[in-house]
Amino acid sequence: MKKTIKTVALASLALALVVPAWSADESFVGKWKAEFDSQVGRQKYTFEFKLEDGKLAGKAIGERQMGTNEVKLVEIKTDKDEISFVEPLTLQGNTVRIEYKGKLKDDEIKLHRNVTDIAEYDIVAKRVKETGAKAETKTEPKKPETKTETAPPAKP
Repeated sequence: MKKTIKTVALASLALALVVPAWSADESFVGKWKAEFDSQVGRQKYTFEFKLEDGKLAGKAIGERQMGTNEVKLVEIKTDKDEISFVEPLTLQGNTVRIEYKGKLKDDEIKLHRNVTDIAEYDIVAKRVKETGAKAETKTEPKKPETKTETAPPAKP
C-alpha cells in the first residue's frame, strides 16, 4: 500500500512539473508582429514560434531600410508567461547578438530588446490572429451527382 501511494505521489509530481512547462511553451506558439523606431530607422519584425520535438523553436524576420533578413532564434527559454531568446543577426559580415526578454499578456508580448549593450528598446509584439481566409479557401470534394429515376405512377 505504501509503495502504491509513493508511486502515485511521484507520478503526480512529475506530471505537475511537466505540464506547466509544456503549456508555457504552447502559449507562445504562433506569429507575432512588432514595429519600432531605432537608430537605423523604422524596423518591422515578425517572430514565429513553433514546437519542435517538444521544445520551443523560432525565427525572426526583420525588415529595415538595409533590407530583410531571416534569423533562427537561439537560447529560447520560457517560464510561465515569461520568455527570453537571442537573435544572432549577421550584418556586413559581423554577428550582432540581440537579446530579448519579455512577458506575455493576452495577445501581446512586451519585450525588452538589447542590441549588444549599444542600444535598448522596449517593443510590443502582437499575436497575428488566423483569419477565416484559410477555411474559406478550402474546397469540399465534389460529391458525384446521382440521378434518381421515378417510376411512372401505377395504373389502377
